[in-house]
Amino acid sequence: MRSLFHLAYHVTDLDEARRFYGEVLGCEEGRSTQSWVDFDFFGHQISLHLGTPFATSRTGKVGDHLVPMPHLGVILPLDDWLALAARLEKAGIAFEIPPVIRFEGEPGEQRTMFFRDPSGNPIEIKGFKDFDGVFAR
Repeated sequence: MRSLFHLAYHVTDLDEARRFYGEVLGCEEGRSTQSWVDFDFFGHQISLHLGTPFATSRTGKVGDHLVPMPHLGVILPLDDWLALAARLEKAGIAFEIPPVIRFEGEPGEQRTMFFRDPSGNPIEIKGFKDFDGVFAR
């Protein structure tokens, strides 16, 4: 059985969130009210509610990087990851960690990039050539 993930978190401005998640990331908007909006986040549901975003700090040691914790993310096929990385670079997105190869030549080799939405919520997008490597040891 394939399951979908649902995550709800705060943003400070729904119009900015609509522009970023819809236009920049290319996520389709779903239901909404005056205080929240849903998006299809690469096949999963996120619900963005007006409020104070969660606190984060760069405390997650992964390879050579300290990554923002907590964060949300998604794993994409490599071709989709490359296309999204190019779109984000063209849009002038400021990266916390620019597009990079992590664990090169090792099990779990992946591409990754970190950036924040307009409310400061950290997002990681990973890219894998083969999804069998996602849980490789």
